[in-house]
Amino acid sequence: MNNLSNRSIVINNSKTSVTREQIRAYFHETSDLYERLFQTLNSDEAYYVKPIHLRHPLIFYYGHTNTFFINKLILAGLITKRVNPQFESMFAVGVDEMGWDDVNEMNYNWPTPAEVKDYRASVRLVVDELINTLPLSLPIDWESQWWPILMGIEHERIHLETSSVLIRQQSLQFVQQLADWSPCQAVDAMAPTNSLIDIPARDIALSKSADYYGWDNEYGQFKTHCPAFQAAKYLTSNAEFLAFVKAGGYQNDQYWQEEGLGWLHYTKATHPTFWIKNGDAWKLRLMTEEIHMPWSWPVEVNYHEAKAFCNWLSIQTGKNVRMPTEHEWYSLYEHAGLSDENVAGSMNANLFLDHFASSCPVNQFAHGDLYDAVGNVWQWTETPIFPFDGFKVHPLYDDFTTPTYDGRHNLIKGGSWIATGNEAIKSARYAFRRHFFQHAGFRYIVTDTPIEENASHYESDKQLSEYAEFHYGDTYFGVPNFPKALSDFAIQSLQTKPARTALDLGCATGRATFELAKHFDHVTGVDFSARFIGLALKLAQQGVLRYTMVNEGDLVSYQERNLTELQLDKVAHKVEFWQGDACNLKPQFTGYDFILAANLIDRLYSPRQFLSNIHTRLNVGGVLMITSPYTWLEEHTPKEEWIGGYKQDGENVTTLDGLKAVLGPHFKLMQTPKEIPFVIRETRHKFQHTLSEVTLWERIT
Repeated sequence: MNNLSNRSIVINNSKTSVTREQIRAYFHETSDLYERLFQTLNSDEAYYVKPIHLRHPLIFYYGHTNTFFINKLILAGLITKRVNPQFESMFAVGVDEMGWDDVNEMNYNWPTPAEVKDYRASVRLVVDELINTLPLSLPIDWESQWWPILMGIEHERIHLETSSVLIRQQSLQFVQQLADWSPCQAVDAMAPTNSLIDIPARDIALSKSADYYGWDNEYGQFKTHCPAFQAAKYLTSNAEFLAFVKAGGYQNDQYWQEEGLGWLHYTKATHPTFWIKNGDAWKLRLMTEEIHMPWSWPVEVNYHEAKAFCNWLSIQTGKNVRMPTEHEWYSLYEHAGLSDENVAGSMNANLFLDHFASSCPVNQFAHGDLYDAVGNVWQWTETPIFPFDGFKVHPLYDDFTTPTYDGRHNLIKGGSWIATGNEAIKSARYAFRRHFFQHAGFRYIVTDTPIEENASHYESDKQLSEYAEFHYGDTYFGVPNFPKALSDFAIQSLQTKPARTALDLGCATGRATFELAKHFDHVTGVDFSARFIGLALKLAQQGVLRYTMVNEGDLVSYQERNLTELQLDKVAHKVEFWQGDACNLKPQFTGYDFILAANLIDRLYSPRQFLSNIHTRLNVGGVLMITSPYTWLEEHTPKEEWIGGYKQDGENVTTLDGLKAVLGPHFKLMQTPKEIPFVIRETRHKFQHTLSEVTLWERIT
C-alpha cells in the first residue's frame, strides 16, 4: 500500500497553498484507488448479488460516487449538462437502514460493470475540465466553486471504506485475492494482556475554520471539562473478547441494553459477525479471504456487542466499565500526544493504507503509553452524534448529517486501516447506527463519570417550527421580531413602574418571556400548549433550539438558534415556564407588576372570564398589556363570548369598545392604542403579515 497521497491535501494542512495540480492528482488517485478496490470482485455476477439484504448490490456503489459528483456539480451551477441522466437517477440515493430488519427490496435494471466503468471515465473528464479551468483563489471555503470538487473526492474516500466492508460481507465465491490488498501476516502473534492507563483531567475545546475542508458536523464550537479516567492500554483484542463469548455473553440477556437485545434476538448472533466457527477452531473473515483467527488483532463488533462486553466486564471486575464518550476520546488523543500533522507525517499507525489491507496486532503501534489511539479499527464511542454550537448545514449536501441527529447514530473515532483523507483527521465525526458493522472495534475505559447527553433533536412539527422561527428566527420584509418589539415597547412604557415580577400569558415558545427578563427581576411564561412550553423549557435549560423550516413541499432547511447570539443568555436564570389555562389560572400566578397577553384574547374559550378576573393577578398600579389582531373565530371562541367584532342594536361594537367595558371597573387605558406588525413564515414563499393592536391598561382598584 504505502501511498502518501492518501493523506489528503486536508491532512497536509495546505489549503492556503494548494495548487490545481495537487487537487487533480488527489482526484485521480482517489478514483484509481476506488477502481482497484472493485477489482477484488471476480465476476460480473459479484456486482449484483447483495452482500447483505439491508443494502444495495455493489454495482450501485461502483456508480454512486461519480453520480454524486455530477449531481453536486449541477446543484452548484458548475455544469448544466448531465453525463447519463438514467445513471444519475439510479445511483443517486443509498440506504441508511433504520433497523436491522429493514429489508431493501428495491430492484433496478442495473447496467453492466463495463458500462459503469465507461461512465466513470466520462465523469472524470468533466471534473478534469473544471479543475483545469476554474479560477483558483485561496483559501477554499464553503462559498468557493472548488468546494464541491473537494466534497466529491472526500465522499468517494468514505465509500472506499464502506464498500470494502460490503465486499468483506460478500460471499467468498465472488471475491479474489490481489497483491494490492494484502492483509497483515502477523496471525500467530500472542495477544497482550490489557491493563489500565491513567488519563488525567483536561479541558476540551474544539473548533474548525471553514477554510479547511470538512463535513458540516465538524464545524462550530464545543467546550467541556473532561474528568480523569482510566483507559485500556490496548484496543479490545479477539482474545480478550473470546472470554465474553465463552462466558455465554451472547446468551445472557442481562448484559444487553434494550435496543441491543432486540438486535440479538432478531439475528440470533452467538459471536462477532466476522468470526467463523470451524469445529473447535475459529477463523476470521477478511476482505477477500478467511484466515486462522489472529487473537492479537482487535475484535470488530457493532456498538451493541461492545456495550454488552463492557457490562459483562463491569460485573467481573466490580468497576464501572464502558466505552469513552467523544470528548473522552479527544482526551485520549491529546494524552497520546497526537496531532493531524504528526500522524500524517509518520507511518506509526495502521492508517492511510500505509501497511495492510486488514487490522494488525493491537500492540504493534504505540502512541505514548497507549496503543492504536488512531488507526487499526474505528473505535465506538458512547456518544450519539450531535451538532456543535453554531452548526450549519452546507447547502450542497443538506442531508449529510441532519438525518443522523436522532439519538440513534453513535460516533466512531480514530479511523481504520483503510481510513484515508478526511476520515483520518482528528476532527472527523462519522456516526453509524448502533447495529451497523464497519471496520470498528472499541477501547474500554473505567470511570464513575456519567455519560453526558447532548441535545441533537431537530424539531420537525410544522406548527412548533413556525413558532420557533417566529420567536427566535430571522426577520422578514423589514418587520422587526414581534415578541421583542412588544417587550421593548412595554419596557419603554414602564420606566417609572416597579420591575419585580412579570407574567407572559400565552407565551408560546417564550421569546417575550426572555426579553422581559432584561427589565424584570423574574418573569413567568404560561401557555396552554405543553408542546410550546416544552420548546421554551429546552431553550432555557440548554441554551440552544434546533428546528426544521419548510421551504417547499418536503424540502426543509435546518435552523439553530441560541440564547447567546440573541443576547438572552444572561437572563435565562430569571425565567420559568408553566403550562396553564389563562381562563383558569392556578392561585400561585398572582402579585405581578406587569402582565403581557400577546395575541391571546381572540383564541380563548372565555375571554370575558379572563378579562373580568385578570386584575386579581396584578398589583395595584401594575400594567396589563393586551395585543391582538382581533381575529374572532367561532372555532376558538363561542360568538357569545366575543368582546367585539359584531353589531349590537344596529351599531358596530369593536374589540376596543369591549375591552373598555370589561376592564373599566379596575383599569384605565394609559395611552392611545398602537399597531405593531408581525410576519409569520409558513414556507419560503408564503408568509402571514398581520397588524396587532397594542393597548396598555393600568390597574387602579
